[in-house]
Amino acid sequence: MREEPYFLLRYDLQWFAKDGDGGEKTEPATAKKLQDARNNGQVAKSQELNHAVGLIALFLMMKIFISFVGEKLLSGFSLYNKIPDIINESIGGLSVMTIHTVIQNVMGTILLILAPFFIIGFSLSVAINVWQVKWKVTTKSIMPKFSKINPLSGFKRIFSKDSLFELLKSIVKIILIIYVAYTSIKDHQNELFLLYDIPLLQVILLVGSIVIDTGLKISLLYFVIGIADFAYQKHKFKEDMKMTKQEVKDEFKNTEGNPEIKGRQRSRMREASQRRMMQSLPSADVVITNPTHYAVAIKYDAQQNSAPIVVAKGEDFLAQKIREAAKEHHIEIVENKPLARMLYANVDIGQEVPPELYQAVAEVLAFVYSLRENR
Repeated sequence: MREEPYFLLRYDLQWFAKDGDGGEKTEPATAKKLQDARNNGQVAKSQELNHAVGLIALFLMMKIFISFVGEKLLSGFSLYNKIPDIINESIGGLSVMTIHTVIQNVMGTILLILAPFFIIGFSLSVAINVWQVKWKVTTKSIMPKFSKINPLSGFKRIFSKDSLFELLKSIVKIILIIYVAYTSIKDHQNELFLLYDIPLLQVILLVGSIVIDTGLKISLLYFVIGIADFAYQKHKFKEDMKMTKQEVKDEFKNTEGNPEIKGRQRSRMREASQRRMMQSLPSADVVITNPTHYAVAIKYDAQQNSAPIVVAKGEDFLAQKIREAAKEHHIEIVENKPLARMLYANVDIGQEVPPELYQAVAEVLAFVYSLRENR
């Protein structure tokens, strides 16, 4: 029987993994990765929502200040028409001072009109950004990167899933905005034919009213799109930040296994423990010393504890701090070298004195109590 030829194809199963050598990204992002991303300026933020809030604020302010803006524009036009008269009436005709006065009045009118829009627009822009991503200032996101100017990376971004989504979103926005604008203007078409028969101020008010109503409708539609886009950006950011199991293991190894980090953690824990110890020291009845190397503070409350407890202990520099605190709070200091060494070596802070040391500690406490009575 003739055997059929066959080909042996070598392949690596890792080729079929979704996200490279580490495997598929199935694990939620750790707190460290989220913090690193935030420090680098990578946050879930919707520019559509920012633009929508800005547009709503703009058209609401125009609706509120339409009469004010109209009056200022008319006064500006009248001032512009009076420029030749001002020049003729000025002493010496046209001069630098005359031009300066005219320009100053015109610029003052323009700034007075635009000031509320700039102030409220800027405040709302800052507020909506802080609401989305909280307050975090970083310059890393604007630093130049080779990947941003790399043609291959740019080509990939153009034909990526995100680019297609943005294109589809833009098309939908344009269609909806055109429809809303068309229907809104169509509702006022009869009023537009009256523009040639009414005074200029009424023309400004009418056109402003139509523009504002149309703009508010478009802005509200844009706001709905912005809310949907913000939800999508949050979901996308969460998915993009996911990690593989190997990345989680490597991060844990790099952070928890780092000697510097462990040292800092131990140092912070030791400092916190010492602060708590020194805060509880004023409640001690006596401090037993070596006298210079060791210091152990003892407290005895018959109603709460069956035996005396150690509230603080230390050696060398810390022992000196304990003695100084004892003097400051008028706590008796008793020198007993063997007892101080045994208590320091065998009893932790917050633990009761062991039975084999009852007698020695009781004698010290009795001595302290007798001193108090004599005083």
